[in-house]
Amino acid sequence: MKVSNETKVGALTVIAITLIILGFNFLRGKTIFKSGNFIYAKYTDTKGLIVSNPVFVNGFQVGTVFEIENENPNLSQIVVAIKLNDSYKIPKNSVATIQDNPLGTNSISVVLGDAKDYFKSGDTIKTAPAASLLGDLMNTLSPLGEQTKKTITALEQVLTNINVVLNDKNKENIQVVLTNLAATTENLNKSMAAIQLMLDKQNGSIAQTADNINSFTKNLNENNKKINNIIDNLDSGTKAIKEVDLTKTIKTIQEAVAQITITLQKLNTGDGTAAKVLNDKAMYDGLQSTIKSINTLVDDIKVHPKRYINVSVFGKKDKSMPLVKPLADTASHE
Repeated sequence: MKVSNETKVGALTVIAITLIILGFNFLRGKTIFKSGNFIYAKYTDTKGLIVSNPVFVNGFQVGTVFEIENENPNLSQIVVAIKLNDSYKIPKNSVATIQDNPLGTNSISVVLGDAKDYFKSGDTIKTAPAASLLGDLMNTLSPLGEQTKKTITALEQVLTNINVVLNDKNKENIQVVLTNLAATTENLNKSMAAIQLMLDKQNGSIAQTADNINSFTKNLNENNKKINNIIDNLDSGTKAIKEVDLTKTIKTIQEAVAQITITLQKLNTGDGTAAKVLNDKAMYDGLQSTIKSINTLVDDIKVHPKRYINVSVFGKKDKSMPLVKPLADTASHE
C-alpha cells in the first residue's frame, strides 16, 4: 500500500506538535502523564506562585510546583500540586508556606514537624501565610517608626518648653548667669595661678615651708644627743625625788604638829603665867592697870620734870598737881 506525501506531511506535523507540547511541559516541570510523588497545598493567596517554582525543606530543594488549580469558582481557595523529587519522609504535622521574593523567584518552604507519621503521595499538607521579605522588613521597622514618632513628639514638646522658658527676661537672666560664669572662671584661673605660684619648687611658700620643716628636722637630728641628755637628767631628777625619804619627813612634820597642839592645849588649860595671861581675866585687867600707871608716870615725868629732878640754879621746885592719867597720845597706845 502506497502512502501519499500529504499523509506523510500531516503525520510528521502532528508528531512535531506533540513533541513540542511534551518538551514545553517537560521544561515547565510537567509531564503529560502524571506520575511520581505528589502532595497538595491549599492557599487563599498564592502570591504570584507559578508552575516550576522550587519547593524547599531546610534550604534543600525537594520538589517543584507541578500545577496550580482553582478549586472554587469564586477563587476562594487555590490548590497547588507539589511534585517531590524522591520519596522523602515529611512528617504529617509539617506546614508549607509561600516565600514571596520581589527580587527573585517565589518558592514554597516546608517547615518540618515532629510527628512520627509521614505524608504519602496524594496527601494534603497544612499551609500558613508567610510574610514577604518586604513585609518582614516593614513589620520590623514598624515599631521603630512608632518609637521615632513618639521621640519626635517628645522633642517637639521639649523645644516648645525651651521656647517658653527662653523668653526675653529669662534670656537676660541667662546672659547674666553666663557673665557671672565668665567672671568665676577668670577668678578660678587667678586662684590656680596663685596655687601654682605656691607650689613653685624654688620660690613657692609651700616649698619654703617644706624647707623650714626640713631644717627643723635637721636641727632635731643634730641635737638629738642633747635632747637625750636632757631626758636622762629629767629621769635622774625624777628618780632622786622618788628616792627621798618622804615618809620620815612626813613623820617629823606630824611630830612637830603634835608638839604645837600640846603647847596650845597647855596655854588654854594650864596654870603657868602664859596660860593665866591668856585665860585669867583678873590678871589681864591687872596688867592693863599697871601698863596704864606706867604710862601715866612717864607722861608726868615728861610734863613736870622739875618735880623729879631737883637741880635748878635759878628756878624753884614745880609744885603743880601730878597727872592722874596718861596724856592723849600715850592713852591712845593702851
